[in-house]
Amino acid sequence: MRIAVPNKGRLHEPTIEVLERAGLHIENTADRQLYAETVDPEVTVLFARAADIPEYVADGAADVGITGLDQARESGHDLVDLLDLGYGNCRLVLAAPEDGDITEPGDVAGLTVATEFPRITRDYFDRKGIDCEVVEVTGATELTPHVDMADAIVDITSTGTTLQVNRLAVVDEVLASSVRLFARPDVADDPKVEQVATALASVIDAEGKRYLMMNAPRARLDDVKAVLPGMGGPTVMDVADGDEEQVAVHAVVDEREVFETITALKSVGASDVLVTEIERLVE
Repeated sequence: MRIAVPNKGRLHEPTIEVLERAGLHIENTADRQLYAETVDPEVTVLFARAADIPEYVADGAADVGITGLDQARESGHDLVDLLDLGYGNCRLVLAAPEDGDITEPGDVAGLTVATEFPRITRDYFDRKGIDCEVVEVTGATELTPHVDMADAIVDITSTGTTLQVNRLAVVDEVLASSVRLFARPDVADDPKVEQVATALASVIDAEGKRYLMMNAPRARLDDVKAVLPGMGGPTVMDVADGDEEQVAVHAVVDEREVFETITALKSVGASDVLVTEIERLVE
């Protein structure tokens, strides 16, 4: 099975990291390398431009691909969105000069909109029943309203800083995008594809979670459980040294709740509390 991944840019490193954390260690990598083996002899990684990955998957050069939802939608290919990997978050927005007359989508009727995403942009205006001219550009989209090439733009933004610097205001959100795992429809249910998707999902599910281990008085176990609902309830075990008055309790909690949870646990008699990170979590 081949997985197409971004070969460079802001999506490359986080994609390699999530594959590594999922157990798909990439072997013998080198600059400008097109293919690489993984520790799984059945899985090969194919390096490609993020914008080209949907094409590679659709044409069969790869079975699955990791790229942005914006790239997949712009390609127009029929791909199965298997998993949101939770990074590379951005928005595709309609924006116009902040001191201009365009304050809502309908204001661009009869005007010109520049974008690097003509398919998504046309679909957006078609859904809204707005007739305007969509002009494709290959870069510096935010400059086009200031050089009389367009009246508005549809462009990617993460923080909005570039739009502000160029005195552009967001009029509407066209698409919320993040990095996804995509597959061709004919392989989406393949056991190997499902295995890879499960491995990647286990990394995503572990984000923001912590594993708590502690000793607690058996007599106050109900109080401890009330503090630690966990994922389906905490795991309770006898202490190995034979102390019948103590039990060992393990639970998964949200990272944001660790501080308050430990305080509450101490108040009901828990001791020797250990907090560890979770690499992967298979639910």
